[in-house]
Amino acid sequence: MNESYAETAVKRRPSITGLMIKGLMLAVTLFVLLFGINWFGMFTIVVVGLLVLACVLVFPYLNVEYEYVFCDGQVDFDKIFSGNKRKTATRIDFENVEIMAPVGSHALDSYAQAQVKRLNFTSGEKDAKVYAIVLRQGEQLTMILCEPNEKMLAAIKQKAPRKLAEY
Repeated sequence: MNESYAETAVKRRPSITGLMIKGLMLAVTLFVLLFGINWFGMFTIVVVGLLVLACVLVFPYLNVEYEYVFCDGQVDFDKIFSGNKRKTATRIDFENVEIMAPVGSHALDSYAQAQVKRLNFTSGEKDAKVYAIVLRQGEQLTMILCEPNEKMLAAIKQKAPRKLAEY
């Protein structure tokens, strides 16, 4: 039995939108806490409690880490929220993959003009080595952006050598 297995995790860089949401929610909570007694009276405690609850429920979804697991020709892309809640984002089988290549590679030129659904599972860092996986699901072309490590690339090359373009 010749199974290949590799996994890697990539922490997403905090987005400007996420930081603005956090700042706004904290500012509103602090404002209501400090000045809400004039408008809401004793009801301020309930309003502040609801705002704190909203912060507790929203903040974990703004801290995301992606995990890629390659196991014998299948790749699972998971989202991990605040290090404790896991959600499977997508699962692909390399039998459906047309090509996997570094972003900017000429191997991806034929997909530049095509109608392609894009899924981004990258860190968002400028110096990251990002690969694109193009797969066909029925009539729909999907491009998945990810940052696999060397062990995962070696396992993919071993399992599907013609589908991995390294230039």
